Amino acid sequence: MTVEFIGMIRTADASEIRPPRGPEIDPGYTREFARAHEEAGFDRVLIGYHSWDADGFSVASYAAAHTDRLGLLLAHRPGFVSPTLAARKLATLDRFTGGRLALHVISGASDTEQRRDGDYAGKPERYRRTDEYLEIVRRVWAAEGPIDHGGEFYRFEGAHSKVKPVRGRLPIYFGGSSADAYRVGGRHADVYALWGEPLAETAEQIASVRASAAAHGRDPGELGISVSFRPILGRTDEEAWERAHGILATIEGRTSPTGRDGAMLSGYPADERGVGSHRLLAAADKSERHDRALWTATARATGAAGNSTALVGSPETVAQALLDYIDIGVTTILIRGYEPLEDAVDYGRRLLPLVRSELAAREASRPGDSRNDPLQSTGAGAGSETAAR
Repeated sequence: MTVEFIGMIRTADASEIRPPRGPEIDPGYTREFARAHEEAGFDRVLIGYHSWDADGFSVASYAAAHTDRLGLLLAHRPGFVSPTLAARKLATLDRFTGGRLALHVISGASDTEQRRDGDYAGKPERYRRTDEYLEIVRRVWAAEGPIDHGGEFYRFEGAHSKVKPVRGRLPIYFGGSSADAYRVGGRHADVYALWGEPLAETAEQIASVRASAAAHGRDPGELGISVSFRPILGRTDEEAWERAHGILATIEGRTSPTGRDGAMLSGYPADERGVGSHRLLAAADKSERHDRALWTATARATGAAGNSTALVGSPETVAQALLDYIDIGVTTILIRGYEPLEDAVDYGRRLLPLVRSELAAREASRPGDSRNDPLQSTGAGAGSETAAR
C-alpha cells in the first residue's frame, strides 16, 4: 500500500502568481527544478504540452540527463506526429533514459489551441483519432515484424520499429472527464488522471472510468487512478489559510473579471474549457471549501485552466486529505505549487514523508493484504522504488 507522487517541471520560473523570471528556456532553472523533485522523493515529473511551449521530448531528455532515478511523464497530443514515428521516438527516449519514461496522452480540449498547430479536427474526431493512434503505437511496440494498418485516420504498410521500450511498452496515463474520454481511457490507460474534485465527485468519476475499463474486458482493479492538486502548506492550518488568501489575491489581481488571462493562465478562449474544467467550476459554485481541506477559490479565479484546486492546511492536515483520496481508490497523486520550485522542495521535506509513513504503517498492520499494483506490471515507476503502489 504505497502511492506514486508526480510533480511537474517547466523550463522557466513562472506561475499564476508571478510572471516569468528569466528566459523562456532556462537550462539552469530546468536542471535545478528536476533535481529538486528527485531529491524531494517524487517518483515522476510531468512535462506538459501547450501549443506555445517548449518541446517536451527535448525537455525530458534534458531532465533525464541531469537526474539519476526520476521518472518522466511526457504529455503528448496525438495528431501532429504519425503514430509509427511517435512509437519510435518514445521508445528511443525510453532507452536513453534507462526505462524512466511514461506517456500522458491528451486529446486536446480547445479547438483554438489545436488549430495553432494546424489541427482542424473536432473534439469527437480527436478522441476517435486518439483511440486509433494508441492502438497503432502499442501494435508497433509489440510487433516482431512489419505491420499494415488501414483505419479512419491512419493508413500505412510495412511499419516496423527495431527499437522497443525497455519493458516492451510504456505506461500510458490518460486524462479527461467526458464520455469520450472515459471510453478511450477505459480501453488504453494504465493510469487515469483526474483533477482535484471533492471526494464524492471523485468517487463517481472513478466508478465511471472503471466501468469503461470493464466494458473493454479489462480488470477494473488494475486501472490506476491519479488525482491532482495545488497544496498550500503552512506550519499550522491558520498560517496555511493566510498564505492561501494571499495567493488568491495575487491571482485575482492578474486576471480579468471573467477569471482568465489568456497569455498566462489558459491560452485559449474561456468558452472552450473541457468537461473537467466545468466540473471544477461547478464544485466552486457549490462551495469554496469541501471535505477536509479542498479549496476551490483558486479554480474559480483562474477559470479552472488546468489543475487548479488547492488543499490547504498544515502538512498533517493536507497529508490526511490526500489519504482520504487514497482510501477511495486513488493510486497516484500529482501535486504542484504556486511557488513551483520552493514548494516542490517543501513537499518533499514536510508532506510526502507523512503520507508514505502512514501507508507503510497501514501495510505493516495488515500483512499479506497488499493492493494490486497496476503500474508495476507495465514497468512504470522505474525511477524510484516508491513508484510501486
